[in-house]
Amino acid sequence: MIRRTTALVLLLFLAACGQEQQDPVLTSELTSPIDVTLHWRPEAGSAGQVVEYANAADGEYTILEFAAPAKDTYKHPDLIPETQFYYRVRPFTGPASATVDVALPPGDDVPEIEGPDWTAPVKAGGGKAPVTSPKAAATGLKAEVKHANGILFTWEDRASDEDGYLIEVRPVGAADYRVAVQLDPDTTSYGVITLPDEKTATYRVRAFRFGAPSNLTHQTTGKA
Repeated sequence: MIRRTTALVLLLFLAACGQEQQDPVLTSELTSPIDVTLHWRPEAGSAGQVVEYANAADGEYTILEFAAPAKDTYKHPDLIPETQFYYRVRPFTGPASATVDVALPPGDDVPEIEGPDWTAPVKAGGGKAPVTSPKAAATGLKAEVKHANGILFTWEDRASDEDGYLIEVRPVGAADYRVAVQLDPDTTSYGVITLPDEKTATYRVRAFRFGAPSNLTHQTTGKA
């Protein structure tokens, strides 16, 4: 009986592995000796996908991108030759706040901060709503222009179980939002030093949680 049960479990495991190989969420290809391109199937209803890599299957994963909901490919270029790269994607979900529009004055200078560091994150959360609820969306989002390339964002934390907060930006003329900053849970304030195309843009913040990771895909780079 034990042998039959073990055999049955093994067959079920092999069948599951076969199914995963036949229909993986994530695939990869080596498009040059040192460039990898990923393709994935976005999860319906998510706010986007997090693209991550590590140099060992059980290693520490680094975020490459918070991809927009409809995006399904990513190119990882100019990699270290003859090195292993493991990839996975994870959906993230959570409600976004109302938006604020910002138009910074012209200029490229980033002056030194005098007094308290207004760019440092402030954690003063204590929200009560789970991220699955629309009530978890941050409220009271404000944008204070500090100089020609600096904005101080403040908001009220309403989420109780977030993995963190995202500040998202949609530059003028852009079709989609992108993630400008990833912050810790319970954050309620952060100062952004903008990129050139973020000086005139629409901003929002999102309480988020990560979903389950996809299958792993693996490539070994060649000689440069």
